[in-house]
Amino acid sequence: MLTATPDSAGAPSSPAVEPVSTTGLYKRPAANAVSAPEVSTKSASVATTASAAEPDRRHPLYLGDWQRSIPHVHTEIAKDDLDEPHIKRKHAILEAHPEIQHLYGYEWSTKYITVFAAAFQVALAYYFGKIDTESVWKFLFVVYVVGGSMTQVYGVIIHDACHGLCGKSQALNRAVGFIANIGIPFPIFSSFRRYHLEHHAFQGVVGRDPDLPLDFEVKLIKSNPLAKFVFLFFYPLMYVVRGAAMQKTPSKWEIYNVIFTICTDALVVKFCGWRGFLYLFLSLWFGYGIHPAAAHFIQEHFTFDDGQETYSYYGILNWPFMNIGYHNEHHDFTKVPWRRLPTIKSLAPEFYDTLAYHSSWVMVLVRFIFDRQIGPQSRVGRNYEDHKKGRRMVVERNGRTAREVEKTGEVGWERRVDCE
Repeated sequence: MLTATPDSAGAPSSPAVEPVSTTGLYKRPAANAVSAPEVSTKSASVATTASAAEPDRRHPLYLGDWQRSIPHVHTEIAKDDLDEPHIKRKHAILEAHPEIQHLYGYEWSTKYITVFAAAFQVALAYYFGKIDTESVWKFLFVVYVVGGSMTQVYGVIIHDACHGLCGKSQALNRAVGFIANIGIPFPIFSSFRRYHLEHHAFQGVVGRDPDLPLDFEVKLIKSNPLAKFVFLFFYPLMYVVRGAAMQKTPSKWEIYNVIFTICTDALVVKFCGWRGFLYLFLSLWFGYGIHPAAAHFIQEHFTFDDGQETYSYYGILNWPFMNIGYHNEHHDFTKVPWRRLPTIKSLAPEFYDTLAYHSSWVMVLVRFIFDRQIGPQSRVGRNYEDHKKGRRMVVERNGRTAREVEKTGEVGWERRVDCE
Protein backbone atom coordinates (compact mmCIF):
# COMPACT_ATOMS: atom_id res chain seq x y z
CA MET A 1 0.00 0.00 0.00
CA LEU A 2 1.20 3.53 -0.69
CA THR A 3 0.94 6.19 1.96
CA ALA A 4 2.12 9.73 2.55
CA THR A 5 3.89 10.69 5.72
CA PRO A 6 3.17 14.23 7.00
CA ASP A 7 6.21 16.20 8.07
CA SER A 8 6.45 18.08 11.32
CA ALA A 9 4.71 21.09 9.84
CA GLY A 10 1.76 19.04 8.73
CA ALA A 11 2.41 19.37 5.01
CA PRO A 12 2.78 16.17 2.99
CA SER A 13 6.32 15.07 2.39
CA SER A 14 7.40 12.71 -0.36
CA PRO A 15 5.16 9.62 -0.15
CA ALA A 16 6.46 6.44 1.39
CA VAL A 17 6.17 3.92 -1.42
CA GLU A 18 6.50 0.18 -1.65
CA PRO A 19 7.39 -1.60 -4.88
CA VAL A 20 4.99 -4.02 -6.47
CA SER A 21 7.53 -6.80 -6.09
CA THR A 22 6.44 -8.83 -9.11
CA THR A 23 6.53 -5.90 -11.52
CA GLY A 24 9.17 -3.44 -10.34
CA LEU A 25 6.62 -0.63 -10.70
CA TYR A 26 6.38 1.89 -7.88
CA LYS A 27 2.86 3.24 -8.08
CA ARG A 28 1.96 6.71 -6.95
CA PRO A 29 -0.34 7.15 -3.95
CA ALA A 30 -4.08 7.11 -4.44
CA ALA A 31 -5.65 10.52 -4.82
CA ASN A 32 -6.91 10.48 -1.25
CA ALA A 33 -3.59 9.27 0.18
CA VAL A 34 -1.48 12.32 -0.54
CA SER A 35 -2.24 15.77 -1.80
CA ALA A 36 -0.46 17.32 -4.74
CA PRO A 37 2.65 19.29 -3.83
CA GLU A 38 2.05 22.85 -2.76
CA VAL A 39 3.87 25.15 -5.13
CA SER A 40 4.60 28.37 -3.31
CA THR A 41 4.64 31.75 -5.00
CA LYS A 42 5.37 35.14 -3.50
CA SER A 43 1.70 35.68 -2.64
CA ALA A 44 0.19 32.30 -1.85
CA SER A 45 0.37 28.61 -2.62
CA VAL A 46 -1.02 27.67 -6.01
CA ALA A 47 -4.36 25.90 -5.95
CA THR A 48 -4.57 22.31 -7.10
CA THR A 49 -7.78 22.79 -9.08
CA ALA A 50 -8.76 24.90 -12.07
CA SER A 51 -9.14 28.59 -11.29
CA ALA A 52 -8.82 31.96 -12.94
CA ALA A 53 -5.10 31.94 -12.15
CA GLU A 54 -4.60 28.33 -13.21
CA PRO A 55 -7.14 27.23 -15.84
CA ASP A 56 -5.89 23.62 -16.10
CA ARG A 57 -7.62 21.36 -13.55
CA ARG A 58 -4.55 19.07 -13.47
CA HIS A 59 -2.24 21.65 -11.86
CA PRO A 60 0.43 21.19 -10.52
CA LEU A 61 1.30 17.53 -11.27
CA TYR A 62 -0.77 17.48 -14.47
CA LEU A 63 -1.97 13.92 -14.10
CA GLY A 64 -5.04 13.18 -16.21
CA ASP A 65 -8.38 11.75 -15.15
CA TRP A 66 -8.50 9.23 -18.01
CA GLN A 67 -8.33 5.47 -17.49
CA ARG A 68 -5.78 3.33 -19.28
CA SER A 69 -6.76 1.17 -22.23
CA ILE A 70 -6.89 -2.59 -21.54
CA PRO A 71 -6.72 -5.20 -24.33
CA HIS A 72 -9.95 -7.19 -24.88
CA VAL A 73 -11.80 -4.59 -22.81
CA HIS A 74 -11.18 -1.57 -25.01
CA THR A 75 -10.61 -1.48 -28.76
CA GLU A 76 -8.28 1.52 -29.04
CA ILE A 77 -5.82 3.60 -27.05
CA ALA A 78 -7.01 5.73 -24.12
CA LYS A 79 -8.19 9.26 -24.90
CA ASP A 80 -7.43 12.51 -23.09
CA ASP A 81 -9.19 15.85 -23.59
CA LEU A 82 -6.22 18.15 -22.92
CA ASP A 83 -2.60 18.53 -23.97
CA GLU A 84 0.34 16.54 -22.65
CA PRO A 85 1.49 17.43 -19.13
CA HIS A 86 5.14 18.38 -19.46
CA ILE A 87 5.27 22.01 -20.53
CA LYS A 88 2.81 23.06 -17.83
CA ARG A 89 4.49 20.94 -15.18
CA LYS A 90 7.80 22.54 -16.14
CA HIS A 91 6.35 25.97 -15.41
CA ALA A 92 4.90 24.74 -12.10
CA ILE A 93 8.26 23.27 -11.08
CA LEU A 94 10.17 26.40 -12.07
CA GLU A 95 7.87 28.52 -9.90
CA ALA A 96 9.00 26.42 -6.94
CA HIS A 97 12.56 25.70 -8.09
CA PRO A 98 13.84 28.39 -10.48
CA GLU A 99 17.38 27.16 -9.83
CA ILE A 100 16.72 24.26 -12.21
CA GLN A 101 17.31 26.68 -15.08
CA HIS A 102 20.99 26.68 -14.10
CA LEU A 103 21.11 23.06 -15.31
CA TYR A 104 20.36 24.10 -18.89
CA GLY A 105 23.18 23.77 -21.39
CA TYR A 106 25.22 21.00 -22.95
CA GLU A 107 27.40 18.15 -21.69
CA TRP A 108 31.02 18.65 -22.74
CA SER A 109 32.02 14.97 -22.36
CA THR A 110 29.45 13.57 -24.79
CA LYS A 111 31.53 14.22 -27.91
CA TYR A 112 34.47 12.30 -26.45
CA ILE A 113 32.23 9.42 -25.37
CA THR A 114 30.85 9.36 -28.92
CA VAL A 115 34.24 9.03 -30.58
CA PHE A 116 35.30 6.30 -28.18
CA ALA A 117 32.02 4.37 -28.51
CA ALA A 118 32.07 4.48 -32.32
CA ALA A 119 35.71 3.40 -32.48
CA PHE A 120 35.11 0.60 -29.98
CA GLN A 121 32.19 -0.84 -31.95
CA VAL A 122 34.02 -0.66 -35.27
CA ALA A 123 37.02 -2.35 -33.62
CA LEU A 124 34.78 -5.23 -32.55
CA ALA A 125 33.39 -5.43 -36.08
CA TYR A 126 36.98 -5.72 -37.36
CA TYR A 127 37.80 -8.36 -34.74
CA PHE A 128 34.91 -10.62 -35.70
CA GLY A 129 35.24 -9.85 -39.39
CA LYS A 130 38.97 -10.36 -39.82
CA ILE A 131 40.43 -12.07 -36.73
CA ASP A 132 37.88 -14.31 -35.02
CA THR A 133 36.03 -15.45 -38.12
CA GLU A 134 34.94 -18.90 -36.95
CA SER A 135 33.22 -18.51 -33.56
CA VAL A 136 29.44 -18.58 -33.41
CA TRP A 137 28.36 -18.57 -29.76
CA LYS A 138 31.06 -16.11 -28.77
CA PHE A 139 30.04 -13.91 -31.68
CA LEU A 140 26.35 -13.98 -30.68
CA PHE A 141 27.15 -13.42 -27.01
CA VAL A 142 29.23 -10.33 -27.75
CA VAL A 143 26.62 -9.10 -30.24
CA TYR A 144 23.88 -9.23 -27.62
CA VAL A 145 25.73 -8.18 -24.48
CA VAL A 146 28.25 -5.69 -25.86
CA GLY A 147 26.97 -4.72 -29.29
CA GLY A 148 23.35 -4.36 -28.20
CA SER A 149 24.41 -2.25 -25.23
CA MET A 150 26.63 -0.04 -27.38
CA THR A 151 23.73 0.48 -29.76
CA GLN A 152 21.64 1.81 -26.89
CA VAL A 153 24.49 4.15 -25.93
CA TYR A 154 24.48 5.47 -29.50
CA GLY A 155 20.74 5.96 -29.16
CA VAL A 156 21.22 8.14 -26.09
CA ILE A 157 23.93 10.18 -27.79
CA ILE A 158 21.81 10.67 -30.92
CA HIS A 159 18.90 11.63 -28.69
CA ASP A 160 20.88 14.35 -26.91
CA ALA A 161 22.36 15.56 -30.20
CA CYS A 162 18.81 15.98 -31.51
CA HIS A 163 18.09 18.31 -28.61
CA GLY A 164 21.32 20.26 -29.10
CA LEU A 165 22.78 19.04 -25.80
CA CYS A 166 26.18 17.84 -27.05
CA GLY A 167 27.76 21.17 -27.91
CA LYS A 168 27.23 24.89 -28.41
CA SER A 169 26.54 24.85 -32.14
CA GLN A 170 24.08 23.01 -34.31
CA ALA A 171 26.97 21.92 -36.51
CA LEU A 172 28.73 20.24 -33.58
CA ASN A 173 25.56 18.45 -32.52
CA ARG A 174 25.03 17.20 -36.07
CA ALA A 175 28.64 16.01 -36.19
CA VAL A 176 28.18 14.10 -32.93
CA GLY A 177 24.99 12.53 -34.26
CA PHE A 178 26.65 11.42 -37.49
CA ILE A 179 29.66 9.97 -35.67
CA ALA A 180 27.36 8.00 -33.37
CA ASN A 181 25.53 6.74 -36.45
CA ILE A 182 28.74 5.08 -37.67
CA GLY A 183 28.13 2.25 -35.21
CA ILE A 184 24.56 1.81 -36.49
CA PRO A 185 24.39 0.52 -40.08
CA PHE A 186 21.14 2.37 -40.80
CA PRO A 187 20.67 6.14 -41.32
CA ILE A 188 18.95 6.92 -38.03
CA PHE A 189 20.19 10.29 -36.77
CA SER A 190 18.50 12.83 -39.03
CA SER A 191 15.18 11.00 -39.25
CA PHE A 192 15.13 10.44 -35.52
CA ARG A 193 15.80 14.13 -34.93
CA ARG A 194 12.91 15.12 -37.16
CA TYR A 195 10.36 12.74 -35.70
CA HIS A 196 11.55 12.93 -32.12
CA LEU A 197 11.16 16.69 -31.94
CA GLU A 198 7.64 16.25 -33.33
CA HIS A 199 7.00 13.70 -30.59
CA HIS A 200 7.90 16.33 -27.99
CA ALA A 201 5.85 19.07 -29.65
CA PHE A 202 2.79 16.85 -30.21
CA GLN A 203 3.05 14.11 -27.59
CA GLY A 204 0.03 11.86 -27.86
CA VAL A 205 -1.60 13.82 -30.69
CA VAL A 206 -3.10 11.23 -33.04
CA GLY A 207 -1.71 11.66 -36.54
CA ARG A 208 1.14 13.91 -35.41
CA ASP A 209 3.04 11.95 -32.75
CA PRO A 210 5.10 9.30 -34.61
CA ASP A 211 5.62 7.40 -31.35
CA LEU A 212 1.98 6.28 -31.11
CA PRO A 213 1.10 2.74 -32.26
CA LEU A 214 -0.52 2.24 -35.64
CA ASP A 215 -4.01 0.77 -35.86
CA PHE A 216 -2.79 -2.61 -37.06
CA GLU A 217 -0.50 -2.95 -34.03
CA VAL A 218 -3.44 -2.48 -31.67
CA LYS A 219 -5.80 -4.80 -33.54
CA LEU A 220 -3.29 -7.53 -34.34
CA ILE A 221 -1.32 -7.93 -31.12
CA LYS A 222 -3.70 -7.11 -28.25
CA SER A 223 -2.58 -9.06 -25.14
CA ASN A 224 -1.24 -12.30 -26.61
CA PRO A 225 2.17 -13.00 -24.98
CA LEU A 226 3.67 -14.60 -28.10
CA ALA A 227 2.48 -11.74 -30.28
CA LYS A 228 3.93 -9.21 -27.83
CA PHE A 229 7.27 -11.04 -27.84
CA VAL A 230 7.31 -10.90 -31.64
CA PHE A 231 6.34 -7.22 -31.41
CA LEU A 232 9.39 -6.54 -29.24
CA PHE A 233 11.67 -8.66 -31.44
CA PHE A 234 10.68 -6.65 -34.51
CA TYR A 235 10.58 -3.31 -32.71
CA PRO A 236 13.52 -1.92 -34.75
CA LEU A 237 11.39 -2.42 -37.85
CA MET A 238 8.43 -0.65 -36.25
CA TYR A 239 10.45 2.57 -36.08
CA VAL A 240 10.79 2.45 -39.86
CA VAL A 241 7.13 1.56 -40.42
CA ARG A 242 5.82 4.32 -38.14
CA GLY A 243 8.06 6.87 -39.79
CA ALA A 244 6.94 5.76 -43.25
CA ALA A 245 3.31 6.00 -42.14
CA MET A 246 3.80 9.75 -41.59
CA GLN A 247 4.24 10.01 -45.39
CA LYS A 248 6.68 12.90 -45.28
CA THR A 249 9.21 13.80 -47.94
CA PRO A 250 12.78 13.20 -46.67
CA SER A 251 14.59 16.38 -45.67
CA LYS A 252 17.98 17.28 -47.12
CA TRP A 253 19.68 16.20 -43.90
CA GLU A 254 17.94 12.83 -44.03
CA ILE A 255 19.29 12.43 -47.56
CA TYR A 256 22.78 13.45 -46.38
CA ASN A 257 22.46 10.87 -43.59
CA VAL A 258 21.61 8.14 -46.11
CA ILE A 259 24.65 9.02 -48.23
CA PHE A 260 26.89 9.18 -45.15
CA THR A 261 25.70 5.80 -43.86
CA ILE A 262 26.10 4.13 -47.26
CA CYS A 263 29.70 5.35 -47.30
CA THR A 264 30.48 4.21 -43.75
CA ASP A 265 28.79 0.84 -44.35
CA ALA A 266 30.86 0.38 -47.50
CA LEU A 267 34.03 1.13 -45.54
CA VAL A 268 33.01 -1.38 -42.85
CA VAL A 269 32.48 -4.06 -45.47
CA LYS A 270 35.79 -3.20 -47.15
CA PHE A 271 37.92 -3.27 -43.99
CA CYS A 272 35.91 -5.55 -41.67
CA GLY A 273 34.22 -7.87 -44.15
CA TRP A 274 30.59 -8.91 -44.34
CA ARG A 275 30.83 -10.69 -41.01
CA GLY A 276 31.93 -7.41 -39.43
CA PHE A 277 28.95 -5.69 -41.03
CA LEU A 278 26.70 -8.48 -39.71
CA TYR A 279 28.04 -7.77 -36.23
CA LEU A 280 26.88 -4.14 -36.49
CA PHE A 281 23.51 -5.11 -37.96
CA LEU A 282 22.74 -7.71 -35.29
CA SER A 283 23.90 -5.29 -32.59
CA LEU A 284 21.29 -2.84 -33.87
CA TRP A 285 18.59 -5.51 -34.09
CA PHE A 286 19.10 -6.94 -30.62
CA GLY A 287 19.92 -3.60 -29.04
CA TYR A 288 16.61 -2.08 -30.16
CA GLY A 289 14.64 -5.31 -29.69
CA ILE A 290 14.71 -7.89 -26.89
CA HIS A 291 17.33 -6.23 -24.71
CA PRO A 292 17.09 -4.96 -21.11
CA ALA A 293 18.08 -1.42 -22.11
CA ALA A 294 15.55 -1.44 -24.96
CA ALA A 295 12.85 -1.72 -22.29
CA HIS A 296 13.01 2.06 -22.02
CA PHE A 297 10.95 2.18 -25.23
CA ILE A 298 8.14 0.50 -23.26
CA GLN A 299 8.89 2.21 -19.94
CA GLU A 300 8.62 5.74 -21.27
CA HIS A 301 5.01 6.16 -22.44
CA PHE A 302 3.16 2.86 -22.09
CA THR A 303 0.39 3.45 -19.59
CA PHE A 304 0.94 1.24 -16.56
CA ASP A 305 -1.33 3.44 -14.41
CA ASP A 306 -4.44 5.55 -14.94
CA GLY A 307 -3.88 9.21 -15.71
CA GLN A 308 -0.08 9.07 -16.17
CA GLU A 309 1.38 8.94 -19.66
CA THR A 310 5.12 9.28 -19.00
CA TYR A 311 7.25 7.17 -16.65
CA SER A 312 10.82 7.28 -15.43
CA TYR A 313 13.13 4.40 -14.58
CA TYR A 314 15.27 4.79 -11.47
CA GLY A 315 17.67 1.87 -11.46
CA ILE A 316 21.33 0.97 -11.67
CA LEU A 317 21.33 0.70 -15.47
CA ASN A 318 20.94 4.45 -15.75
CA TRP A 319 24.67 4.66 -15.08
CA PRO A 320 25.98 2.82 -18.19
CA PHE A 321 23.11 4.07 -20.35
CA MET A 322 23.57 7.76 -19.61
CA ASN A 323 20.42 8.36 -17.54
CA ILE A 324 18.04 7.55 -20.37
CA GLY A 325 15.59 6.28 -17.75
CA TYR A 326 14.92 9.78 -16.40
CA HIS A 327 12.14 10.34 -18.90
CA ASN A 328 9.72 12.51 -16.95
CA GLU A 329 12.61 14.78 -16.09
CA HIS A 330 13.71 14.90 -19.72
CA HIS A 331 10.26 15.73 -21.06
CA ASP A 332 9.78 18.40 -18.41
CA PHE A 333 13.18 19.96 -19.11
CA THR A 334 14.43 19.21 -22.61
CA LYS A 335 17.28 21.72 -22.28
CA VAL A 336 19.01 19.69 -19.55
CA PRO A 337 21.65 17.18 -20.79
CA TRP A 338 21.81 13.57 -19.68
CA ARG A 339 24.36 13.96 -16.86
CA ARG A 340 22.25 16.55 -14.99
CA LEU A 341 18.85 14.84 -15.21
CA PRO A 342 19.11 13.20 -11.75
CA THR A 343 19.71 16.64 -10.26
CA ILE A 344 16.25 17.73 -11.42
CA LYS A 345 14.66 14.96 -9.39
CA SER A 346 16.76 15.75 -6.33
CA LEU A 347 15.84 19.45 -6.51
CA ALA A 348 12.10 18.83 -6.95
CA PRO A 349 11.29 15.58 -5.12
CA GLU A 350 7.77 16.73 -4.25
CA PHE A 351 6.94 16.53 -7.96
CA TYR A 352 8.74 13.37 -9.01
CA ASP A 353 8.36 11.19 -5.92
CA THR A 354 4.60 11.47 -6.34
CA LEU A 355 4.67 9.93 -9.83
CA ALA A 356 4.69 6.22 -10.61
CA TYR A 357 8.05 4.95 -11.86
CA HIS A 358 9.89 1.74 -12.74
CA SER A 359 12.77 0.17 -10.88
CA SER A 360 13.61 -2.71 -13.27
CA TRP A 361 13.87 -2.72 -17.03
CA VAL A 362 13.83 -6.51 -17.07
CA MET A 363 10.51 -6.51 -15.25
CA VAL A 364 9.18 -3.93 -17.68
CA LEU A 365 9.76 -6.45 -20.48
CA VAL A 366 8.40 -9.36 -18.44
CA ARG A 367 5.27 -7.49 -17.46
CA PHE A 368 4.69 -6.19 -20.98
CA ILE A 369 4.88 -9.69 -22.42
CA PHE A 370 2.90 -11.63 -19.79
CA ASP A 371 0.48 -9.10 -18.29
CA ARG A 372 -2.81 -9.48 -20.17
CA GLN A 373 -3.81 -5.94 -19.26
CA ILE A 374 -0.91 -4.39 -21.20
CA GLY A 375 -0.24 -4.29 -24.93
CA PRO A 376 0.63 -1.91 -27.76
CA GLN A 377 -2.69 -0.14 -27.14
CA SER A 378 -1.52 0.83 -23.63
CA ARG A 379 -1.01 4.42 -24.71
CA VAL A 380 -3.00 7.64 -24.43
CA GLY A 381 -3.86 9.92 -27.31
CA ARG A 382 -5.66 13.18 -27.96
CA ASN A 383 -6.94 14.99 -31.00
CA TYR A 384 -5.28 18.13 -32.31
CA GLU A 385 -8.10 20.43 -31.21
CA ASP A 386 -7.86 19.25 -27.60
CA HIS A 387 -4.10 19.66 -27.80
CA LYS A 388 -4.51 23.26 -28.94
CA LYS A 389 -7.13 23.91 -26.27
CA GLY A 390 -4.68 22.81 -23.60
CA ARG A 391 -1.82 24.80 -25.12
CA ARG A 392 -3.88 28.01 -25.13
CA MET A 393 -4.09 27.73 -21.36
CA VAL A 394 -0.34 28.34 -21.21
CA VAL A 395 -0.83 31.66 -22.97
CA GLU A 396 -3.96 32.57 -20.99
CA ARG A 397 -2.21 31.79 -17.72
CA ASN A 398 0.23 34.59 -18.51
CA GLY A 399 -2.65 37.04 -18.87
CA ARG A 400 -3.03 36.98 -22.65
CA THR A 401 -5.50 35.03 -24.72
CA ALA A 402 -4.62 33.29 -27.95
CA ARG A 403 -6.81 35.80 -29.81
CA GLU A 404 -4.88 38.69 -28.27
CA VAL A 405 -1.59 37.14 -29.31
CA GLU A 406 -2.85 36.65 -32.85
CA LYS A 407 -4.07 40.27 -33.04
CA THR A 408 -0.59 41.56 -32.27
CA GLY A 409 0.64 39.95 -35.45
CA GLU A 410 2.91 37.53 -33.60
CA VAL A 411 2.97 34.33 -35.61
CA GLY A 412 3.83 30.84 -34.62
CA TRP A 413 2.73 31.34 -31.00
CA GLU A 414 1.40 27.81 -30.72
CA ARG A 415 4.60 26.24 -32.03
CA ARG A 416 6.67 28.29 -29.57
CA VAL A 417 4.48 27.16 -26.69
CA ASP A 418 4.73 23.57 -27.93
CA CYS A 419 8.51 23.55 -27.92
CA GLU A 420 9.49 25.76 -24.98
